[in-house]
Amino acid sequence: MNFNEAIVFLDNLQLHKIKLGLEAMRSFLARVDQPDRKLRFIHVAGTNGKGSVSVSLLTVLREAGYRVGLYTSPHLSNVRERFRVNEDYISEEAFARHASRIVEALGEDTITYFEFTTALAMLWFAESDLDVVILETGLGGRMDATNVVLPMVSVITSISMDHEAYLGTTIAEVAGEKAGIIKENIPVVAAGGGREIIDVLTGKAAECNAPLYLLGREFSYSGQSNDNWDWKSGAIQLGEDVTGLQCTMRGAYQRENGSLCLATLKLLAKHGFEVSGEQIRKGLTKVRWPGRLEYLVLDRLNREQLPVGSAAGERHVRYLLDGAHNPEGVKNMSMTLANEYSYRHIVLVWGAMIDKDIGAGLREVLPLADTVILTRPEGERSAEPEQLAACLPEDSGVEVFLERDVAKALSQAEQLATEEDLIVVAGSLYLVGAVRADLVGQLVDQ
Repeated sequence: MNFNEAIVFLDNLQLHKIKLGLEAMRSFLARVDQPDRKLRFIHVAGTNGKGSVSVSLLTVLREAGYRVGLYTSPHLSNVRERFRVNEDYISEEAFARHASRIVEALGEDTITYFEFTTALAMLWFAESDLDVVILETGLGGRMDATNVVLPMVSVITSISMDHEAYLGTTIAEVAGEKAGIIKENIPVVAAGGGREIIDVLTGKAAECNAPLYLLGREFSYSGQSNDNWDWKSGAIQLGEDVTGLQCTMRGAYQRENGSLCLATLKLLAKHGFEVSGEQIRKGLTKVRWPGRLEYLVLDRLNREQLPVGSAAGERHVRYLLDGAHNPEGVKNMSMTLANEYSYRHIVLVWGAMIDKDIGAGLREVLPLADTVILTRPEGERSAEPEQLAACLPEDSGVEVFLERDVAKALSQAEQLATEEDLIVVAGSLYLVGAVRADLVGQLVDQ
């Protein structure tokens, strides 16, 4: 297959519904000589923050001179974004070559979209001469296709309610699914949370005899600003404290994500991965995670992207793109908007997937918005604007527009917004991906 044929084959797998379980993945990897056994892994699960922690680990390890693979999901606008080695995304040639091998090995058997991309990641990484692979779960953890690996360190970021149809209807059930990545005798770094979450994590870790390092217990951070904070190794020493840290990504929770990253790095030292305090400081300032609280300033006339610090002018339009799609993620976005951005009005462009709690996130951000434009990103799972509108309270006091076409929704937002206003695009990573590609182009070369 060439690249386009591989994409068509992969997209056709979207017809197969989500299927949790490890048997198909294990069976397939055995057919292609177990590429996973040639690699060393960091395995990352959680509800929010998985991507931020993963890309932070990649960036700092790269700064220290290591060659690192990164597998994340979903992508913004091109499936190749899911597969990285340091700065480089997988090429079309490599993607097509490994996709062809997968199809040949499958024969008459079928796997899901996520199982296919996970298998492709393993094959590509195995030939890429890597020091370590950072592997992010897709859904949950216990029965996620990535959970066939035996990592050096497991990482569990912030846990909250999400994907209830698959992961459970209580926070303890969801935590139990995330904790499923904990392996026998493998150390675990975790954000923790409420009592129920901590009980589940500690219980699973004890069952597996896995050392558990909890944020706020074994390690912590101090400092009120992303521009200057310190990481503390705590009572159980994880090496020296690291001071004078800076997160370039927005959101107070990035200090939490950065702390998980540092604890993981300290544990990796036991496997020979030496990273200095200066490399950590420098690496964290270079972390970029497009589509997640990403601030853009554009010239209205020529669509040219301007420096982030550009002074407001009548030709300028300001965007904040955030892939927050569950209530906790939207809550974090709303807090960041209220505390870290200045604006006169917010014009909110919102789209969501129908299989989510489409009202909860929207109601969370609604008090900050003056105008809401409800739209629909491409995809059979996308909710119609009318379905989103039905979730709005009647007395919201917000001006609401329905525009199914994303490009027209953006055009309307720019007509309504002045240079002092902020256009916020959120609710679905698929919507953010479509908008970002329209505004500043693709992440990967075409």
